[in-house]
Amino acid sequence: MSWLGRMFTGDEELGKKDDDHRPQTNNASSSSLWSARKTSRAFRKRRIIYAICALLFIYVFVKNIPDDLGPSTRESNPRVNQGAKLPEGKAGPPATKPKRPAIPSEAEEHYHDGPINFYKLASSLHSVARLGGQYDSNKNVLFAASSLKSASEVIPLACEMARWERNDVHFAIMGRDAMEIQEIKNLNGAVDDCNVHWHDARPDYSRWSSEFRMEVSVEASMEHIHTFVHPQIIIIDNPSREDTFFVTTLRSKAMDIGKSIIELPSDATENMMWITRLDSGSLAAWSTTYIDLLIQAPTGSSGSLVRLLKSIESADYLGTRRPHLTIELPAEIDAATWRYLENFVWPPVDSSGASHASQISLRHRIPRRTLTEYEASARLIESFYPVRTKDSHVLLLSPQIELSPLYYHYLIYHLLEYKYSAHGKETKNSPHLMGISLELPTHFLNDSEPLVPPLIELPPSNRKSGTPGESTPFLWQAPNSNAALYFGDKWMEFHSFLTARLSKPPTTRTKLISKKHPAWLEFLLELMCARRYSLLYPTLSVDDEAIATVHDELYQVPEEFPREPSTPASVPELNPDEPLSLVYERKDRPPPNTEHSLSSSTLLSTLPDSGDLPEIPNLPLLAFDGSTLTQEQANDDAWSFTEAYRRDIGGCKAEAEITKREPNSALDLFCHLDQVYDPLNVQVSNSQTLPHHGSAQEKFPVDTDVIPAEQKESAQKEASAHLARQAGKDTASRPKDKGDNGRETQNEFRAQLERQRKQAGHGEEKVAEDKGNTEGIELKKQEPKEPDDPKTSAAPERGPGW
Repeated sequence: MSWLGRMFTGDEELGKKDDDHRPQTNNASSSSLWSARKTSRAFRKRRIIYAICALLFIYVFVKNIPDDLGPSTRESNPRVNQGAKLPEGKAGPPATKPKRPAIPSEAEEHYHDGPINFYKLASSLHSVARLGGQYDSNKNVLFAASSLKSASEVIPLACEMARWERNDVHFAIMGRDAMEIQEIKNLNGAVDDCNVHWHDARPDYSRWSSEFRMEVSVEASMEHIHTFVHPQIIIIDNPSREDTFFVTTLRSKAMDIGKSIIELPSDATENMMWITRLDSGSLAAWSTTYIDLLIQAPTGSSGSLVRLLKSIESADYLGTRRPHLTIELPAEIDAATWRYLENFVWPPVDSSGASHASQISLRHRIPRRTLTEYEASARLIESFYPVRTKDSHVLLLSPQIELSPLYYHYLIYHLLEYKYSAHGKETKNSPHLMGISLELPTHFLNDSEPLVPPLIELPPSNRKSGTPGESTPFLWQAPNSNAALYFGDKWMEFHSFLTARLSKPPTTRTKLISKKHPAWLEFLLELMCARRYSLLYPTLSVDDEAIATVHDELYQVPEEFPREPSTPASVPELNPDEPLSLVYERKDRPPPNTEHSLSSSTLLSTLPDSGDLPEIPNLPLLAFDGSTLTQEQANDDAWSFTEAYRRDIGGCKAEAEITKREPNSALDLFCHLDQVYDPLNVQVSNSQTLPHHGSAQEKFPVDTDVIPAEQKESAQKEASAHLARQAGKDTASRPKDKGDNGRETQNEFRAQLERQRKQAGHGEEKVAEDKGNTEGIELKKQEPKEPDDPKTSAAPERGPGW
């Protein structure tokens, strides 16, 4: 019997109508009734069982609807509705393989172009809503990867950044691999101590998706992440190790949403671990910060210039664009230097065949007379002007400097931390930082005594380590010309300061900076004292390694300061009966600089305290003379200096109100800027008047008895001839009289000579002297006099505030 027959045994008549059954006897009636009741109960049980099985079948069918039906034959756009909600309520993408289309694809493995769904992205994005992703400004930093190989390179950086707790770190996987997030974390050691927020941004059928579908997937997932997270910066691995669809689409999408991308070099895990110490505000300025290199090469510095250029060329630039290089060449260049510059290519040509754009500018000066301090200062400051005030900066380099391969790491790390950090913007002392020095000087700028760097007195509160007595970076109110980065807004302010400063006449202030250094440092020091600006100076590493070192063997005196003429040594008389002895004179040479070995390992191993940069308020502050200052003392000194400077140099009256200070301008330190001093003609506009010590405007003391150098020789001849005619010694050369005894001729000559004297400015020799006689000018027969030596004149007074 079949299984169906066994199931329905004794129920052959179940489907018949009751009319087919005939009535029987009474005995048979009771037996038939019991059988019917028994059959009815069994039938109801079977119906209940059938209903339960049907419901169970429907539930299982609905729960496991087959997905192997293939893509729809209707035309569909794989782009998802980016404004729609993410799919919720499903554990994960389908594990089955999509059906291949009837027409085979070009890529046998990646052929699927169906609609896109993100099954695991919704839950992770909703879980980070408390991190302030709805605001444009937050602490979110996004690491993204497509290939698992790149993920293994970037995950250690993300975990290290999360340990410093300065950012909220997110990591998004956007590739084709179907490996679970937890398995990726386990393989890369990102376990309990790695506080990173993970996002699975892979679409369904990612393994079989076409290139176009993956590009759309990256764009759509990035749109969702931007909506919920608003990352300040996106960090990815070296593009050479990533998928093409990922890199190209992410670059385009980042540009659309206005975010920067940091593309790490191949050795980022070893050499760029310092970026994990930066906050989101610093990292956001990564792609918008520009640094220009400016080198001023004096005459005779060819060897030093070549050494500096080689150190610049061999440095590591983090895989980013090279800085623009400007070289101020002297009037005379030797052949070896010129040949080197002809073959010097900056930036170096990329071996990959990418387009090359030159980033070097050469400025060759036309030969002329020696520059004055004013001209030399203006010439250097005019060599650079920031394109963007807050993002363009200049690194001034002297040819006698040599840079470490890590100098650019050092600059970018400190620049981003102290200029763009979100915490630094809240610090009141950050606006007083003018730049960053790469060199640690060995002496004060007046070469009076050696500079002793300060040490840590108390461990700063923001450091995890550090003990008293350790060396530390420090702030110093002293400019630097060997190797220093100046911020763009401060350099623009220096432009306005020097413009107004050069419009004022020279002063008798005591020179505070040695002539070993360029003249423009003296003007910059005035601005730094008035504004309370300072430079951040480095400290040496434990191994006595430095970011930059100075070589003095090819040192050249700045050309604005004339060299003292060397006197020939006297030859002593030799006595054959006495031994020879060495006779020499000690030359006045600048103090030697200690040459340090250059750092070449990693930046964190070079910096103290493992690269944990101290906050600005916790750094020691030194005045120009090396004395330690508190913040209150620095403010008081700057205010006192400003008052004295405006009165003594700015031409402001003592009771004049302080002019409102404008951003990136120093014109509030000066008054009467319409009266311009011309150092070449020694004249002042507006009737040759000049404000002095805050009093009423006085006549500028111009010597009218001085004849310019170009008229000196002819004036001497005319004066000698005139005196000879008066003495009657040269009657043959006397002009013919027009009146009584030639008096009319003499009067004309005197009037002409007087006009020449009144038109004269500066000269080298005096030929006449005004005695104040109202009847005329009496010429005296005398020899030309040499100009007074400034050293023998009255001792210059030290101005107030210095």
